[in-house]
Amino acid sequence: MRIALSILLLIVCLFLVGTVLFQEGNSQGLGAVGGMAESYWGKNKGRSLEGTLQKLTLIAAILFVVVSLVLDIMG
Repeated sequence: MRIALSILLLIVCLFLVGTVLFQEGNSQGLGAVGGMAESYWGKNKGRSLEGTLQKLTLIAAILFVVVSLVLDIMG
């Protein structure tokens, strides 16, 4: 069981690194600070590839924490 969870943790780690690296930078995304109006892209960002990558990153991060805690509790 411990070996399977360790392999799962390794896969989740690699997936998490990949999803973070594929995301675009947010250097120009000052939005409210810069006074930029809400655009069509901003409203529909969740349906794009960028939105999908953000959701997958969140899921992978949660899975990483859960598997890490389980492995730690196991001993």
